[in-house]
Amino acid sequence: MSRYLIFATVSLALLLPGIGGTSVAVALEPIRSSFDTSVVLAGWVIGAYQLALTVSMPIVGKVSDVLGRKRTFMLCVTLFILGSLFSAIAPSMELLILSRLIQALGGGGFMPSAVGIVADEFPRSRQRAIGLFSSIFPIGQIAGPVIGGWMIHSFGWRAVFWFNVPLGLLVLVPASMLLRSGARRNGEIDVVGAGLIAGCLSALMGGLSLIGYAGTTQMWAVVGVLFCATIVLMLLFLRHETRAKYPIVDMEILKRKPFLAANIYNFVYGAGVIGIMSLIPMFAVTVYGVSYLESGLILVPRAVGMMATSFAVSMLMMRLGYRWPIIGGTLLAAISLVLLSLEPQHLAMLGQSLDSRTSLSLIMLLMGLGIGLAAPASNNACIELMPERAATITGIRGMFRQAGGAVSITVATLILHQSSDMASGFRLVFIALAIAMVATLPAILAMPSSPTSNSSDRLPSPK
Repeated sequence: MSRYLIFATVSLALLLPGIGGTSVAVALEPIRSSFDTSVVLAGWVIGAYQLALTVSMPIVGKVSDVLGRKRTFMLCVTLFILGSLFSAIAPSMELLILSRLIQALGGGGFMPSAVGIVADEFPRSRQRAIGLFSSIFPIGQIAGPVIGGWMIHSFGWRAVFWFNVPLGLLVLVPASMLLRSGARRNGEIDVVGAGLIAGCLSALMGGLSLIGYAGTTQMWAVVGVLFCATIVLMLLFLRHETRAKYPIVDMEILKRKPFLAANIYNFVYGAGVIGIMSLIPMFAVTVYGVSYLESGLILVPRAVGMMATSFAVSMLMMRLGYRWPIIGGTLLAAISLVLLSLEPQHLAMLGQSLDSRTSLSLIMLLMGLGIGLAAPASNNACIELMPERAATITGIRGMFRQAGGAVSITVATLILHQSSDMASGFRLVFIALAIAMVATLPAILAMPSSPTSNSSDRLPSPK
């Protein structure tokens, strides 16, 4: 009985980033208006969060394996609560972005530590339990836009951060009583590696952001320096990881074809269905003139679709395997992006013309069905390469996804800033991402096909 209570507790934790992420997406335009700032700087409210998630996920996965599940999970929840509190009282855009970094350091650890906990508690039904996470997470994404839109309308954008504080405490208290630390592994935390990858991504995102303001020779020089720093830091990171005793990213794992293919897919997946989706409420408000509440409600069908198909795939995964759900889901997501690039009010669906709000909602539903198909299978396919280190591998997978999301947000806000109007900028972004997602099909075919066909791909456990 206790393991089911533990599953419920960690599942509740997964609702926090779901609610927080979608409610902040709805709040992005009022935040930008409140601080009277550009869309590029406002994008860092989400982009900085994605950046911190990118760095924290592999670290937390490693920490969870080395120091124990309970301590790691409790620390993540505490950081998420503190980051939410600081965001709610932030007096400037700069401090808000810093607070979001703290919030992400906690939120980024929920999935790796939760996967480690569930893998320990359900060793015989690990695939199904981890797959169910993909159907639980969208519940937060259903509630988030509705709660966020209502709170912004009634109390202002700061309310979406205050709301996270009591929710976080509801997770922290039962976790302290129920969770077990679990087995620990020998090892150290690769702080230097984490710092190098953080610096590399920060330099890349900073350089991309500043292109929008590069009107002088001096500013272009700064952009050039940041891009050079990106290359140097990446080379230093790769060199360090090959020599580190306990690297944050195991290069031997990444060199193997199935794992390399999986993380190429994860990066594009993050760009196409995590990063750009954070800008959908801004898209709805600025291009179609809907209210903040309506812009949040447009995200609800996406979460409903995710929950429906991810639950079905989780139950049937042993029969379906991994590849076909990922292929089908990826193609549906790409189709959804193409539809978003059109003018929704001109779409004829089900034999009749629909208004723009309804059309957007139906496109979001289609996107959700695709994500729900792909997510459970892609979540398990990576873990199958080394099932005894589920938390570490989940952290690496999350790092690639969040890196894709962070880069896509930065590039998208740059394109929007440079475009003559928001509609044409969003159109270009959606088409480019749809092409990128279709281009991942060869990588999907190189990933593990099913839980029973990967014994030759599995890596030996480290000593």
